[in-house]
Amino acid sequence: MTGGFLGGRTLVAPPGRGMRPTTDRVREATFARLGALDGVRVLDLYAGTGALGIEAISRGAACAVLVEKARSSLDALERNLKALGIGAAVRVLRRDVAAALMELATAGERFELVLLDPPYEGGVLEGALRALLAAGLLAPGALVVAERSRRHDLPPIPGLVLQDERRYGDTVVSLLRAAQHDAADGGENNP
Repeated sequence: MTGGFLGGRTLVAPPGRGMRPTTDRVREATFARLGALDGVRVLDLYAGTGALGIEAISRGAACAVLVEKARSSLDALERNLKALGIGAAVRVLRRDVAAALMELATAGERFELVLLDPPYEGGVLEGALRALLAAGLLAPGALVVAERSRRHDLPPIPGLVLQDERRYGDTVVSLLRAAQHDAADGGENNP
């Protein structure tokens, strides 16, 4: 972990090359941009080892829901949570993102921060962002952190306003905010 009460702790990752965890440098820079996370509810989609959601907890988030379906990643994630002793603040949903979003929407859950680090190939990010918005899981003014390859553009997503975008080698991290709607005119107000 790069900061907070778990700063300096190391996470385990599954063996093999199928996983591309967010580097410490990218994670540290991203969370520095986010600022204080005291009391926020976090949703970490495509959680992998849990590094992003765990970093949020380390930096003050109240709780995190981590969504992951790959067995090898889940094994590493569960080992990390056990080693760090933060299981009470974290809920793991062992299913694909679409099913998890449906389950969370049915339960009426809302999140102030959503973290997405999906596979870079196949246009997964755009579909996940659209599904997230359709599920209605974003609290008013929620922030969404989306990681992608610089080779894949992220088109504008109605309902999300791009706040900032940074490139780290091949990785691009976009910070988006849930658009505010004015009930009087139904329009978007960019924060």
